[in-house]
Amino acid sequence: MRLLTVVYLLFFSTFTFANVPDIERATALEGDVNLSLYLVSEKLDGVRATWLQGRLITRGGKVIKPPTWFTLHWPQERLDGELFAGRGQFNIVTSTVLDNEPDESMWRKIRFMVFDAPSAQPFRERYRHYKDIIVDCDSPYLFAIEQRQLHTQDDLTSWLDDVVALGGEGLMLHLADASFTGGSDNNLIKLKPFMDAEAVVVGYQPGKGKYLGKMGALIVVNEQGLRFKIGTGFSDAERGNPPAIGSTITYSYHGLTRKGLPRFASFMHVRGVETLDPKD
Repeated sequence: MRLLTVVYLLFFSTFTFANVPDIERATALEGDVNLSLYLVSEKLDGVRATWLQGRLITRGGKVIKPPTWFTLHWPQERLDGELFAGRGQFNIVTSTVLDNEPDESMWRKIRFMVFDAPSAQPFRERYRHYKDIIVDCDSPYLFAIEQRQLHTQDDLTSWLDDVVALGGEGLMLHLADASFTGGSDNNLIKLKPFMDAEAVVVGYQPGKGKYLGKMGALIVVNEQGLRFKIGTGFSDAERGNPPAIGSTITYSYHGLTRKGLPRFASFMHVRGVETLDPKD
């Protein structure tokens, strides 16, 4: 027992801990959301940290020890963000920021990418504020993560696909009018890369507006026997000449709803006539 105590003390004597900051934790996207209510940013693959009272602190409360020049001229107020060295460089970040003695050459590869400045103000106001103070402090290691206003599911799916193609993790949806609360709720939602599956075409939904006279959505049944619609991912030519009833198509999706239906299902391509057994 005494030996274990000595090992414990030796291990933790190399770490400095602060009070664990209250942070917002993202929930996974379930079902559709009204995108007009959210600002959307890329989900970065880094080490989450809080700049608080002149120190960088991990979500677990460990005090990070960067070189003094890294945080020079940073603002006094709290900022939440990710220590980030680029897409696919997570191992570089973790091996650098958790060192007790900073490796200055490695720290020059890292940026603190800010996604919030917690306060009672709505997130859209907090976004404007932290962009302004980051510009004012003029630090080469402090950046504001871009927040975009998206309006359609196609916009969301397209940006997610672009991010994933470049090696990114996914997207984050921030409820624009929400005050900072901490904990897990729908104020912050994560959307990660798509999966794909197959389904049989069993019908069509007529198009509206610019798609009047064309196919608006496919009605399909997947391998689990679930019926749903796919209304995105088609070219104008495919809407004019949609996949035949009975053909099998491949679609992408981003997880499942509580009812087990594919979320953000989007058409990819036709697989040909298969033998899935559609169920009513």
